[in-house]
Amino acid sequence: MIRVLIADDSAFMRKVLSDFFNGQSDFQVAGTAINGKDAIEKVKKLKPDLLTLDVQMPVMDGLEALAVIMDECPLPVVMVSSMTQAGTDATVRALSLGAVDFISKAGGPISKIEPIQNELLEKCREAATAHVSKVRTSLADSKPLIFTPKVEKEPEPPAIKKIEIKRRSGYVPGQKPTINKIPTVTPAPATKPTPISTSNSLSNKKLVAIGTSTGGPQALQAVITRLPGNLPCGVVVVQHMPAGFTKSLANRLDSISEIAVKEAENDEIIKAGQVYIAPGNFHLRVVPATGGERKIALSQEPPVGNHRPAVNVMFDSVAGIGKNLVSVIMTGMGCDGCEGMKKIKANGGYSIAQDEPSCVVYGMPKAVVDAGLADEIKPLTKIAEAIVEAVKR
Repeated sequence: MIRVLIADDSAFMRKVLSDFFNGQSDFQVAGTAINGKDAIEKVKKLKPDLLTLDVQMPVMDGLEALAVIMDECPLPVVMVSSMTQAGTDATVRALSLGAVDFISKAGGPISKIEPIQNELLEKCREAATAHVSKVRTSLADSKPLIFTPKVEKEPEPPAIKKIEIKRRSGYVPGQKPTINKIPTVTPAPATKPTPISTSNSLSNKKLVAIGTSTGGPQALQAVITRLPGNLPCGVVVVQHMPAGFTKSLANRLDSISEIAVKEAENDEIIKAGQVYIAPGNFHLRVVPATGGERKIALSQEPPVGNHRPAVNVMFDSVAGIGKNLVSVIMTGMGCDGCEGMKKIKANGGYSIAQDEPSCVVYGMPKAVVDAGLADEIKPLTKIAEAIVEAVKR
């Protein structure tokens, strides 16, 4: 039985959601809260398995309450938000704070539960199984790494060898000539310094591809904010998220990261030191461009595995890059990305998977790990470092 706490300032909304959840065989309403402050108190008192949290509430809004809850008494949270720009931005902020998922209220307050009831049940059931813990790192702790190109050590010069050369100091009749010994030095052979790869040369070769889903916005914040601004290659990202939210996610990450972040555009050339997030409702592929470069190709072909964008579609498109590809699979429900990862590994690409304890949902990384496709299994706090080291190889 999933015990759910409903936090909403609308009495009508609290009644509608309470009746709906109580009508399900696997849910039980533990209580209701009228604002963020009340929600914090009820979470501590009632200890529910799940919280549905409205964004806009008086006294203390959903974001303020969520920050306190995730720090003091973390539990799975599903946000309920509007589709306005302010609501979208707030939802992305909530996901970055640790909310597991969200439900969109189309056109303001929900007057009928029917249009969203299937989505509501599916997301709340999945969220109730999520692994949620206190956020271990804050933005203040997420200092970006510094990319220093790997330099091969120059060979040691040969040891100086002393050679004794016999030399006459002069001749005196009736005496044997005097032999003086003086050291001479054999010069070391000239060596050229090892060249250091520049960003431009690496950017045409290396690429980082990241796939994630449930819990992804928080995971992406932990990783992308630590990537160095001078990363000598581009980064492409697929995050399962509907249209309208990925732009807010990209803008938020860009505002708090040293590396540049943006929502990907069709036919856009991939540049070094830039992160491209697939827009919601569009598949993202990486395709060749003129001059040996690569570019973004977006499409609205049918969903793959119920996802658009799909990680498998992106991974399929980059598998041919071979050993110059660094692929990353992070927290998410299901197994999207596993089939694409098989092709990446078959072509010699490198793979990094998030470990189970740090995942909100250990689904997508588990599929990759269980298939024996992960070169490294890292906690969330170590993934950025693993990416930088892999790019240096």
